Amino acid sequence: MRTTTAPRAARNATTLVLAMSLELDASQWKMAFSPGLGQAPRYRAVKAGDLGAVEREISAAKERFALSADVAVVSCYEAGRDGFWIRRALEQLGVKCHVVDSASIEVNRRARRAKTDRLDAGKLVMMLLRYLSGESRVWKVVRVPTEEEEDRRHLHRELKTVKEARTAVTNRIKGLLATVGVRLREISELPQVLAEQRLWNGKAVPKWLKERLERDWQEREQMQERIAGLEKQRRELLRSASDAGSVCARQLYQLCGIGFNAAWLYALEFFAWREFQNRRQVGGLAGLTPTPYQSGTERREQGVGKAGNRWMRSLAIEIAWGWLRYQPDSDLSRWYQERYGRGSTRLRKIGIVALARKLLIELWKYLKTGTPPAGAVLKKSAQVAS
Repeated sequence: MRTTTAPRAARNATTLVLAMSLELDASQWKMAFSPGLGQAPRYRAVKAGDLGAVEREISAAKERFALSADVAVVSCYEAGRDGFWIRRALEQLGVKCHVVDSASIEVNRRARRAKTDRLDAGKLVMMLLRYLSGESRVWKVVRVPTEEEEDRRHLHRELKTVKEARTAVTNRIKGLLATVGVRLREISELPQVLAEQRLWNGKAVPKWLKERLERDWQEREQMQERIAGLEKQRRELLRSASDAGSVCARQLYQLCGIGFNAAWLYALEFFAWREFQNRRQVGGLAGLTPTPYQSGTERREQGVGKAGNRWMRSLAIEIAWGWLRYQPDSDLSRWYQERYGRGSTRLRKIGIVALARKLLIELWKYLKTGTPPAGAVLKKSAQVAS
């Protein structure tokens, strides 16, 4: 008698489990439960954030489907505004939870399709069951950082937000001055020249406009002080902190062409808390992988995927241009010059995306092995100024 081994998907499908999906809203969470494929989901709604109600509904679902009280519960929800606290809370209740990338969920391609929270919750729980049965590519599961890793991001994200707000205030000041025909060589001149500034017809700046400009300037100065304090705090961390993010940033900062901001963002947003297995994962997370389109005899390239971390993607392109300037003798720079350097402006822009992807992969290898990219040079002194 010949025996055969059941496929992994089939074995997983027979494992008794209660699947649960959450469709999150600011006021209400829609829940769907199912013990297996082909079984109609049980739908319930609870008040947003009411974990006690969630626990009660889990117990009621087990009773409804005649499952034992100790049967495993696996849940899922889409990554979004609520972040990862729900996953941590569910796992404290003994519920395994997957956070799913919303963009990776398949949708109906009809121009008009029915969409409600109930339908979405039902679709999620069915996809969860498919995922548990071995269909690993049904969606993409988000890598969840630890609470410490997540908390460390606030420093540079706050800094970026405040800088954007400062730029908005500066542009508003310039715009208000432009409406009365006033141009300043430098925005820093405003406090000194506002009182004596004259309009196109020789008149003084109107009273209410002047007061508004003064208030906007005070707001800009407060932001400037806040930025200076955040940057000082970040320099101190980069110089002396021993956490994984700071150590990774210090190593990147040693390379010519990698500045202070780039080293910190590369470390805290990308390399320090992720475990990449291969170069495809590095390029894919930055959204710099190609997206070919092939249907019958039609073949074309749609450009890079633009998935993953948008900050890293824009920074990678910026650093790639800087790499050509500060590391001209590296193998990567020579490769770019030989292949794209003599081409058109459009061709060089296409080439810089390829260089950015290659450079990210080389930086990943550098952090793993300690060996700089071929031909690259290190800074003579990489000490962070106080």
